[in-house]
Amino acid sequence: MSAFSLEAYMEDERGRVEAALERAVAWIREVVPQGVADAVAHGVLSGGKRLRPILCVSAYRACGGEVREAAYDLGAAPELIHAYSLMHDDLPCMDDAELRRGQPTTHRVHGERRATVAGAALIPAAALQALRAATALGRDEGQARDMARTLLEAAGAGGMVGGQWLDLLGEGRTLGAEDLDALHRRKTGALLTASLIMGAQAAGAEDRALEGLERYGRSVGLAFQIADDILDATSSAEALGKHPSDEDLDKSTYVSSYGLAEARRRAREEVHRAREGLARSGLEAPALDALAEYIVERRR
Repeated sequence: MSAFSLEAYMEDERGRVEAALERAVAWIREVVPQGVADAVAHGVLSGGKRLRPILCVSAYRACGGEVREAAYDLGAAPELIHAYSLMHDDLPCMDDAELRRGQPTTHRVHGERRATVAGAALIPAAALQALRAATALGRDEGQARDMARTLLEAAGAGGMVGGQWLDLLGEGRTLGAEDLDALHRRKTGALLTASLIMGAQAAGAEDRALEGLERYGRSVGLAFQIADDILDATSSAEALGKHPSDEDLDKSTYVSSYGLAEARRRAREEVHRAREGLARSGLEAPALDALAEYIVERRR
């Protein structure tokens, strides 16, 4: 760990991810109308931590994959789904958000209709992106389909979309511990976990590695959400670059449910579980180990 520089790793990985996302957006521009393509570009290329593609490529590398351009193209697929989810989350019919990452949200710039259509267009685009990248990485047709299925199952009603629905239903209600965990295992954790599993599948990983990465992903997903709730409670909208907050929307959070100290303890506990899952996988993965720490130590 002492020899591993997460800061340098993240900087290098983000640059490669951005290049992959630009390639993905350029391809999408060829198949959708210009106005929709401009909204896609705004939603996808407006910055971010790029944690999902970095997790995908890190898992691919840890499982013995030869890292090349197509690995980052694969990592772009879950990020396209993530971008769609944020574009739709921000719409007036949902959170009615004005700011995302310090910039006006996509519907504020391109209009509600184009933001809605652009977000929807990113769903099949992400599936095709996964198929194309998997093939470029040497996976056969069946394996490539399995990877696309991993992505779409995490994105759908049993994963992220189901979590968003539970999130909307939870507005104005106090959720118990089990309900809060179930919501965020879907809304946040499912896509983070799928990113890891896709990377491992691309490298032809064995069951032990896949099971360990799934445990890691489930715990990292909860730790990420708890850290988000802590940041919302302790930082300004200007510092975080987003508005409104979950508190403004009267949603249950880990801080409102447990208090700040207990939320921090729970985040650390999930990081410990994530690292345990990684250790059980038998993988040498200093990047994933350090990323688990980053998730709870980040400042935005």
